[in-house]
Parts: sequence; C-alpha cells; structure tokens
Amino acid sequence: MDWFALFVAGIFEIMWAIGLKYTEEFTRLVPSLLTVAAMAISFYLLTFALRTIPIGTAYAVWTGIGACGTALFGIVFLQESRDILRLFCLFLIIASIVTLKIAHR
Repeated sequence: MDWFALFVAGIFEIMWAIGLKYTEEFTRLVPSLLTVAAMAISFYLLTFALRTIPIGTAYAVWTGIGACGTALFGIVFLQESRDILRLFCLFLIIASIVTLKIAHR
C-alpha cells in the first residue's frame, strides 16, 4: 500500500508542477487553489509512504515520477523538445525508479 501511495504522490507532484505554469504567479484563483491542493495531497501521501519506505528511496522515486511526468507532459502537450538525448535521459530516470523499487527489500 505504501508503494501505491508513493506512486499516487508522484502523480500529484506532476499535477502541482504543471499547475504552477497556469497560476500565473498565484494571481489566478482556481489554478492556484488546485495547485496548492495537489501539493498538499502529494506531500501527505509521501509522508504516508515513508512509514515503510526509506526516505532516500521514497524521495528519489517521488521526484523521479514528478520530473518524468512533467517533462513528458511538456513534450506531449506543450511542444517541448523531443530530442533523442532528452528522451534517453528520461528513460534512465524511469529505469532508476524501477530499479529502486526492485532493490527495496
């Protein structure tokens, strides 16, 4: 259950990272409220996952999910670079997340 919570925390991290773009420096009410709510949920689920997952592993997985998800959102929806080196680096982050999960005992 803690790994699932960590995964969902990463999804909410993606949401708040993307949400920051749409808050326009927290001057738009609805995007700002949604972004802050996503932050709170993400942090809560991260702390929930920390009951059994070591902090180093949990933080690396959480930030990795957030970084990859946000970068992929930018590629798919914001026409950001699809450079092969960039995609390879994202693959390495995903491979690292999977390896951390496998290595966790």
